[in-house]
Amino acid sequence: MSVRWPVYAYSSDPISRSGIESQLRFQPDLRVVQEDQLDDAVVAVVAAETPDGPTLDRLGELRRRGLDKLILVVANLNDSDLIAVIEAGVCSLIRRADVTPAKLADLVKRAAVGEAELPPDLLTRLLRQVSHVQNDVLTPRGLRLAGLSPRETAILKLVAEGLDTDEIAGQLAYSPRTVKNVLHGVTTRYQLRNRSHAVAYALREGLI
Repeated sequence: MSVRWPVYAYSSDPISRSGIESQLRFQPDLRVVQEDQLDDAVVAVVAAETPDGPTLDRLGELRRRGLDKLILVVANLNDSDLIAVIEAGVCSLIRRADVTPAKLADLVKRAAVGEAELPPDLLTRLLRQVSHVQNDVLTPRGLRLAGLSPRETAILKLVAEGLDTDEIAGQLAYSPRTVKNVLHGVTTRYQLRNRSHAVAYALREGLI
């Protein structure tokens, strides 16, 4: 017997919501659930004209309810919306004009097993924005998208190798105070207990 993935559809416009539900309801591998069955849902499909504040708020509410597989059906999207949509936890995005029952069902089933999709042109625009953020915003401040500056990364790597503050300072030509300040900045920013916790966190998150 094939899996029937439970999917929840939402739109602030009742007509749009009914349209999405009707496209999903007759797909043999999907089962549409209502608001009172939200805890059963594996995937949520959210439809909106644009990813405006209320739409992003609703996406956040769904994530807090444990729904982390979110598909956004949107009529209009500009470049400034892309990162906000990704930050809101959307794993797949499709323009309303491109929606068909089969295509939407395929997105739901792929989202259910952890796959994500963006239209190729939007992926290109997203990568361009990420590059802009890195080159024009983060790099001048000595930061990276990974969240650690090159100096922080170098110091944490040496801590992971067992070096103490003076040894790290000598190897990197920093003062011991600078090493301590850098480690304090990392532990404070990520709310970590100490340098060992900082190393464990950085390794777990793939930052070093």
